[in-house]
Amino acid sequence: MTTSLGSIITAIVTPFDQQGNVDEGGFVELLDHLAANGSDGFVICGTTGEAATLSIEEHLGLIELAVSNRPEGTSIIAGAGSNDTRHAVLMTERSTELGADAILSVTPYYNRPNRRGIVAHYEEVVKATDRPIILYNIPSRTGTNLPNEFLAELAQLDQIEFVKQANPDDVAQVDGLGLYAGNDDMLAEVLDLGGIGGILVASHVVGPQMRQMVEQPELRAEIDASLAEIYAALGVTTNPIPVKAALALLGLPSGPLRLPLVEASPEELAVVATALTNLGLLEGDGR
Repeated sequence: MTTSLGSIITAIVTPFDQQGNVDEGGFVELLDHLAANGSDGFVICGTTGEAATLSIEEHLGLIELAVSNRPEGTSIIAGAGSNDTRHAVLMTERSTELGADAILSVTPYYNRPNRRGIVAHYEEVVKATDRPIILYNIPSRTGTNLPNEFLAELAQLDQIEFVKQANPDDVAQVDGLGLYAGNDDMLAEVLDLGGIGGILVASHVVGPQMRQMVEQPELRAEIDASLAEIYAALGVTTNPIPVKAALALLGLPSGPLRLPLVEASPEELAVVATALTNLGLLEGDGR
């Protein structure tokens, strides 16, 4: 098993311009900024990247853009999951052809396949790539949980090497899988368990502190406690609304969201601004 994908992997937002088009220049600027501030890997076109509202051309274009502008020493992980196995296979194949280092493949959502269906789904996905696959277990969005014993079974399939675990009730090492925290507030626990790191959102704004949690375990609990407010603020409403608001407050590329997601309300924006101010990242109240 390889750990070369990195430990602080940012699930990067997709910046849009004011007309709602992908802001390619802003995306590359943000890649470079994050790489200089603790990130050693990126998930492109994940939930935080608003993949659900990207066209196939935009989705693959962003993966290609990330690969061609890869900051030195970082990995590019393509979000390529779907609840349609044929589409997941297509996106996995194309992402591999474009040079992604790994594939993030979420459990099929909405149609909620049974256990045999999930196995059959991943049996097809693994045929589509020679790159490592990260399973993504997030029952709060998919409606389906992958228990640890089932994860261990799926780990027997070729190419499935990691899990992004976003179910806080199931955080544990699984035979055959490298463990990544799927929520920001799980990073310290995962690292304490011997996991690799996290696929994170808060690293957009507190990447250096999260990097320090990896590199200085003796300070991990203290740093984690100091970040509790920003974790909560970035969950004040649906992701990625708060993190896009935070980036805008900090003068970094973000842009508007695509419907059905809407901009942060004044009250939500105030929560984000206060958290950034309390961390010393923003002067005043940010409004």
